[in-house]
Amino acid sequence: MAKKKENQLTLEEALKKLEETVTKLQSDEISLEESFQVYQQGMEYVKFCSQTIDQVEKKVLVLNQEGELDELGE
Repeated sequence: MAKKKENQLTLEEALKKLEETVTKLQSDEISLEESFQVYQQGMEYVKFCSQTIDQVEKKVLVLNQEGELDELGE
């Protein structure tokens, strides 16, 4: 992740980078050594996306019986 650090990426940017990673891995012109590096980088994007989605899920609010907002899972 050369241009931005992980914590500065948006989820959309990380998903786009992950898509680009998959495309690179599917290329016939990638060397075995490079494919390991690209795969490792892709796994970092997967981890970032997963963590970001988990954080968002924890912030989802629902109305309780009294009409007040509670965080999901409380």
